[in-house]
Amino acid sequence: MQYRTLGRTGLKVSEIGLGCEGFSGRDLTFTRQMLDLAIENGVNCMDLFSPDPNLRDCIGAALKGRHHAFVLQAHLCTVWEKGQYRRTREIEKVKASFEDLLMRLGTQRVDIGMIHYVDSLDDWQKVRDGAVMRYALLQKAQGRIGAVGMSSHNPQAALAAVQSGLVDVIMFSVNPCYDLLPAGEDCEALWARESYQGTLVNMDPQRQELYETCQKLGVGLTVMKAFGGGDLLTQDSPAGQALSVVQCLHYALTRPAAATVFVGARSLEELEQSLAYVHADASQRDYAQALADFPRISWQGHCMYCGHCAPCPQGIDVAAATKFLNLAKAQGDAASETIFGHYEALARHAKDCTGCGLCETRCPFGVPVRENMKRAIEIFGN
Repeated sequence: MQYRTLGRTGLKVSEIGLGCEGFSGRDLTFTRQMLDLAIENGVNCMDLFSPDPNLRDCIGAALKGRHHAFVLQAHLCTVWEKGQYRRTREIEKVKASFEDLLMRLGTQRVDIGMIHYVDSLDDWQKVRDGAVMRYALLQKAQGRIGAVGMSSHNPQAALAAVQSGLVDVIMFSVNPCYDLLPAGEDCEALWARESYQGTLVNMDPQRQELYETCQKLGVGLTVMKAFGGGDLLTQDSPAGQALSVVQCLHYALTRPAAATVFVGARSLEELEQSLAYVHADASQRDYAQALADFPRISWQGHCMYCGHCAPCPQGIDVAAATKFLNLAKAQGDAASETIFGHYEALARHAKDCTGCGLCETRCPFGVPVRENMKRAIEIFGN
């Protein structure tokens, strides 16, 4: 298992994290088996969004004596009423649910307190200026929350939260189909068939801006919906062709700022399929040709950081250099020293490019690599 730093939180999280959606309605034995399998394979982070008291009790019992094994991302603003999950902004209910969470988990704190499901700018503004944010920041100041996070499906709302400086972590839905769609307040559109009619071209610029701004500002990105609720794994995928579990995971993990993907396994077998990513080779992780062959989607001219351009005869890590170039271009004159530092740390730089063009012959997306290398020299100076 590989571990990544979750933005400015400093937390080290496993690339594969454990989502708990599939634990709903299951007993303590199942919960223990899932946590045991995760721990045995190096998983050290878990997302718990559900306020289901039975689920919280089972996880609390399964974690007894080993809370330290997980970086726990838990959600504020979720309540359990009449046997159903519900989102709320009523502060007294938010407080009661958080106290219930800590009690049932048998802990005094969680590592990330995630303000749940903010999918519109209006909702974000109300959260930012209201009692929910004041409560989250107070819990952080008191040490009951290590970092403040927010979950969203809307890049506009998520970007506003990132730019506010109030949020340390964003949980966002990331996969190669959702990334094509423009921002919207109705997350149902992400899996509606009509959203993918016709030909869609390249990543939505607001989504790319969100990922790059997270990287720039040190906001950690945790990923949900990497499989699109399972749709991307079937021939009924919105793209018209199935991807593998490993390909979906690798796509999410190659986005800027992405630290971990929370997989919502509903069985030991499903969790094992995701854990197979750890030992998958480059050919199994490779999503580039699959994306290039999608019948209804085009990424022409857009670097997907897939690494198909390698190996460079001069030893340049073209995908990494291009990622830093895109981050610097997005930030303009405000490009951070961190981006320059990461670029400088590369073993070889754009100035080493001889313009042979082999990388361009290998690229499934027609990226003008040689032009990018010239631009990198202009920006970085080497």
